[in-house]
Amino acid sequence: MAKTQSDIGLIGLAVMGQNLALNIADHGFRISVFNRTTEKTDVFVAENPNTPGGLVGTRTLEEFVKSLAKPRKAVILVQAGKATDAVIDSLVPLFEAGDIIIDGGNAKWTDTIRREKDLAAKGLRFIGSGVSGGEEGARFGPSLMPGGDPAAYASLKPIWEAVAAKVHPKTGRPLEGAAPGKPVQGGVPCCTYIGPDGAGHYVKMVHNGIEYGDMQMICEAYDLMKKVLGMSAPEIGKVFAKWNKGMLDSFLIEITADILQQKDPETGQPFVDIVLDTAGQKGTGKWTSVNALDMGVPAPTVAEAVFSRCLSAVKEERVAASKKLQGPNKKFKGNKAAFIRAIHDALYCSKICSYAQGFQLMREAQKEYKWTLNFGEIAQIWRGGCIIRAAFLQKITNAFARKGDLANLLLDPYFRSTVQKAQNNWRKVVGAAVELGVPIPTFGSALSYYDGYRSARLPANLLQGQRDFFGAHTYERTDKPRGKFYHIDWPEKVRPQLEMK
Repeated sequence: MAKTQSDIGLIGLAVMGQNLALNIADHGFRISVFNRTTEKTDVFVAENPNTPGGLVGTRTLEEFVKSLAKPRKAVILVQAGKATDAVIDSLVPLFEAGDIIIDGGNAKWTDTIRREKDLAAKGLRFIGSGVSGGEEGARFGPSLMPGGDPAAYASLKPIWEAVAAKVHPKTGRPLEGAAPGKPVQGGVPCCTYIGPDGAGHYVKMVHNGIEYGDMQMICEAYDLMKKVLGMSAPEIGKVFAKWNKGMLDSFLIEITADILQQKDPETGQPFVDIVLDTAGQKGTGKWTSVNALDMGVPAPTVAEAVFSRCLSAVKEERVAASKKLQGPNKKFKGNKAAFIRAIHDALYCSKICSYAQGFQLMREAQKEYKWTLNFGEIAQIWRGGCIIRAAFLQKITNAFARKGDLANLLLDPYFRSTVQKAQNNWRKVVGAAVELGVPIPTFGSALSYYDGYRSARLPANLLQGQRDFFGAHTYERTDKPRGKFYHIDWPEKVRPQLEMK
């Protein structure tokens, strides 16, 4: 018997919304769709008449709501912020107690906490779900990070697990071969319940922050091969293609290899050589960095990746500065093949540190927001579908399987031994880059993080002395219990000098 009502609905038919709707329909779920511009709805439904589950176009919100089976489930995929609030506000009077609203956009987790609380007071249930993987992921299998009311997620779970990316149950590698109307069968879904209220969107934010770091690290590896070794884009692309067959196997390394070997259709030159060297951002990397600062968690590598984009944006200033500011006038004199291997190791070690920072941030957030996060499961659902999907994530999954309360990835036996073996190459690359004047903000900050984290004593003792001297901010002592603070009466002879300054 044919269904008369839809299993789920979706509002917002931009590319991500269209692709996710088709993904849902491909898995046999009947889905109603609505867009503010009704013409877009009509065209979308007309162009996709034979999906396994069926697309139902609706022209008004009232029609959309009536088309949904109870408890109603509506996914919102519109611009984060005010646009999302506007859609929620328009649904509230049409929904009934127990109905479920799902925000699949890149919402700020604090907005999700607020929305979940407000809707719960009205008898409605809310899920904030991270959706990662871009347009292709939405169409054929994203990584999904839902948070909110667990009972509401239980109602959404069959759909979310069906449409999520799938990985091999033993190797953790993504299962490929999905096509329109023919989704991947079997495998482990890259989807798990993250936690209450804003937990899903928070984890998605950290994912994006890590993504910023990954992309900048790859750019630094490319820049070193280009500027230090004088390699062409296609030559560098072949190096990345080789790296993608080893421990650096990942989506971002794979597409980097392809991009570097792509020719510009207009000029025939390497594509990257005619692309302007400025980069934008949508805010999630900045949110990650600001939140790390707010909670006092060291995440310098993500922050450097964000600042690198900011620096790239001042193109005209950089061009002007390049004519006035001088750097070292040295040439690389080492072994080319050995230096490429060293760059590989520097990239991998920096990546380990960046992920260690991201997981430390999530560990602190669960204390702040009273969540219980399963870090092994989070690593698992990032193995497929999402932008940072990589063989590397299986290593993180294994690390948390060995020790669920692992304080830092660097303390896991695999990561500890890997960095120990590769750090000489890492240091060679950072040293050479500094000596030759090539910027390496993420490679350098990751190495400083590693050296700082492994230091039993840092120079913050002097910093405590400085703060106590000029502001009587007190200090702790090495020979007294932690948590007790002291102040010294500084010699009067130095105070007049301080006041004069």
